[in-house]
Amino acid sequence: MKIVVNENEKGFLFKNGRFVKLLDAGKYHIFGDNAVEKVLTKEMVHSEKCTLEQLLKNEDVSAQTDVVEVKDEQIAIHFVNGRFLSVLRRGKYAFWNTDDKHEFQIVDISTPYVADDVPKYIFGKIPQMTEYIKVQVEQYQKGRLYFDKKFVKLLEPGTYYFWRMGVNVDVTFVDTRLMRMDIVGQEILTQDKVSVRINFICNYRITDYMKIVTEIDDYQQQIHISAQLALREFVGRYRIDEILENKDRLAQYMLERLKEKEKTLFVEITDAGVKDIILPGEIRDIMNTVLVAEKRAQANVITRREEVASTRSLLNTAKLMDENKTLYKLKELEYMERICENVGNINLNGNVDVLTQLAAVLRPCETQ
Repeated sequence: MKIVVNENEKGFLFKNGRFVKLLDAGKYHIFGDNAVEKVLTKEMVHSEKCTLEQLLKNEDVSAQTDVVEVKDEQIAIHFVNGRFLSVLRRGKYAFWNTDDKHEFQIVDISTPYVADDVPKYIFGKIPQMTEYIKVQVEQYQKGRLYFDKKFVKLLEPGTYYFWRMGVNVDVTFVDTRLMRMDIVGQEILTQDKVSVRINFICNYRITDYMKIVTEIDDYQQQIHISAQLALREFVGRYRIDEILENKDRLAQYMLERLKEKEKTLFVEITDAGVKDIILPGEIRDIMNTVLVAEKRAQANVITRREEVASTRSLLNTAKLMDENKTLYKLKELEYMERICENVGNINLNGNVDVLTQLAAVLRPCETQ
């Protein structure tokens, strides 16, 4: 039988079912019970007729292959001609080195941590669901790392990779930014039994990222309850008018009470304030009526004050005119000028001076 082994192939020569020789590219004549198995040099070294260990005992096969053995809790990163190809799990592998250069990096995966010498770019080329876990901690976050539900450490902002193996890896995130809490629609009775709804707001920042989840249950709910209790305590002490007049005092009281809870809640309260105070409809109508009445009374006071001032001014003018005849004459001329503006024609003769004649003519007009 004539057999041709191509350039991209190798041939395994078997005699009576036993491997005896490696055949390189070329033409061969096979006689009797001999058989040839051809394999591609781009694939791993393997045979359907014998094991890899039997093949590697042959000096020619051993010299023309690169072999790697991956043990338990290890993986091998496989590079071909300097480029990443795949990740090899436990087992023994052989690759033909006649056409390509094969390199292997053995990595310990007995712990989930990925060593610093592992090239990070390979993670974009291997299956994430089966080989590794990727964790992205944003700039405004901290990451709490757990192995098998046990806390390990806090992760700073960055990208992290963990091998998938026997340990369950879990990461929870906490926001390090200044956060806001709205306490909406708290219906509270004042001292004078008026039901008011108060919308309150406070800003806070977490100070201990671990204790806030290990020592208290739902820290946001705890802050919310503390604010509710402080609101009820303050509002119940004062009448509705006092509360409306002292919103700043209410905000200051709330801030002080919440700051007392900082150590036990593991947060820093930066500021707090009253957003809205909502009154019942009938109370709001009454207060609007009172406000209108107050404004009308203020307007009446201002009107009377102006009338008094005007009368006092007229009295002072009259006294001055009575004491000073020249001023009286000037005032008379001023009025004459105003009257003349509304008169069409005036006839005068030359027997008396002009001013006297005008005064005589205009006096009947003044009387009218």
